[in-house]
Amino acid sequence: MSEYPTNDDDQAEDIGPMLLPLDAWHREKGGRMVEFAGYMMPVQYEGIMAEHLWTRESAGLFDVSHMGQIYLTGGDLEAAVEAALPIDLSTLKTGSVRYSLLLDENGGILDDLMVTRWETGFYLVVNGATKWDDIGTLRELLPDEVTLNHLDENALLALQGPKAFAALERHVGGETPLSALTFMKGASFKLGGVDVWISRSGYTGEDGFEISIPGESAAQIAELLCGEPEVKPIGLGARDSLRLEAGLPLYGHDMTPEADPVSAGLVFGINKRRRSEGGFPGAAHVQDVLAEGPARKRIGLTLEGRMAAREGAKVFSGDQEVGVVTSGGFSPSLQHPIAMAYVDAAHAADGSALEIEMRGKRLPATAAPMPFVPHRYYR
Repeated sequence: MSEYPTNDDDQAEDIGPMLLPLDAWHREKGGRMVEFAGYMMPVQYEGIMAEHLWTRESAGLFDVSHMGQIYLTGGDLEAAVEAALPIDLSTLKTGSVRYSLLLDENGGILDDLMVTRWETGFYLVVNGATKWDDIGTLRELLPDEVTLNHLDENALLALQGPKAFAALERHVGGETPLSALTFMKGASFKLGGVDVWISRSGYTGEDGFEISIPGESAAQIAELLCGEPEVKPIGLGARDSLRLEAGLPLYGHDMTPEADPVSAGLVFGINKRRRSEGGFPGAAHVQDVLAEGPARKRIGLTLEGRMAAREGAKVFSGDQEVGVVTSGGFSPSLQHPIAMAYVDAAHAADGSALEIEMRGKRLPATAAPMPFVPHRYYR
């Protein structure tokens, strides 16, 4: 555990992509490694389609150790965090997890993140591609009395799928039974003799768990879980197709500083009290958009055939350009292409007939509600 680092980006670029604690383990398991968010990470093992469907039917183990794990402690902590994030901490109980947003002064999205109340502070998980910027932004927003620790020696694993509970329960011990965890709840456990933090959460739309563990124990825990017949290691490729089917946005694609939470459909990340009271970065702009309605909206799109719409493709209504695709791909579960896009609010209603321009062709598309595949969270 280290305090906010004096890491400089130029130096980070010079040393090339960093290695995760499980790097050798991934390679041993046949992981095809690629650079992502400044790290070498497995994009697939036996194939994206197979890994995607296995996770939907059984349980997949994802290495998400590139994510930033942050621990906040110190005096008058709740007021300080509420001044930095649009979250209502008065309703967040110990062990509970809540989705929130890091916004700039104009209400643009700098990142989305998870906030958990621990007994002595707040545990945050932020996106890997933005974590250094997030740490810098938080350090600027938080008073000196708040200590920000980057838990850079910890690994983070996600066990996702309908059989994740059965596989994990065989190996956990502690005061709290694993069955006591419902969606967005967490607790401390012993897993394979290692002290870990487990929350019932994830990024696939399936039931599942995220497990924070000491980096030196990562291979031991990964091997333990993948020794169960329900569990296989799953790469970044299937993680992306799973989250797309679940209608979950990806930072840098479906969320950017040019997008506000209302247009992005993420107002649930701003608690009701905070929407009215404000007091967080960008509050005035967010309140204006809430009052007037957004000029554009993030929507789901379904397509026929096999050709997938890709990020950056233009969206049309007749001859009028009305939006742009931010994420797209072929849905292994539905067996047809799906996409997310920002479109003018007038063309955002479910069922709207639209077209996507790909390779000089117009692909018929229909505005559709998200998630494309129903969530199966354990509530």
